[in-house]
Amino acid sequence: MSSEKPVDNEALLGRHHENLPVPNKSKDHGISLLTVMGFLFLTFNSGMAVYRSNGDYGAIAFVAFSYLDLVSLFYCMRLYERTTPESPCREHLKMAVWLLTTMLTAAFSYKVAAIMPFPVQVLVWAMAGTTVLGGFYAFFLHREETKA
Repeated sequence: MSSEKPVDNEALLGRHHENLPVPNKSKDHGISLLTVMGFLFLTFNSGMAVYRSNGDYGAIAFVAFSYLDLVSLFYCMRLYERTTPESPCREHLKMAVWLLTTMLTAAFSYKVAAIMPFPVQVLVWAMAGTTVLGGFYAFFLHREETKA
């Protein structure tokens, strides 16, 4: 046992918890200009892809699905970030984010694998499966250990 006094970190810092700045949630005006520009870019590119599809209903369906999936994914991620950690809704949002990501991964893997030779198709689907399972593990099974 040491005879030294415990160090008062607050005294060393010269401030108390009450004096620390607290983020002002009232200053959050919602959507930033960069977010709006990103969605405009996504919308424009999706519209151009539909226009250039020449009436191919499969391509139009793929673009529409991808667009709606991405918009839903960004919306659910925003809700997840704003939800308090103790909220029961947070787990539902985490599941929605994982499902939307999984569907997007499957859709893009399908499109990529369709133009590849068979050995590369197997590799594409193996990578997609690994990504989906890795995401599931990271979201639902992995628990960070707290260090004392």
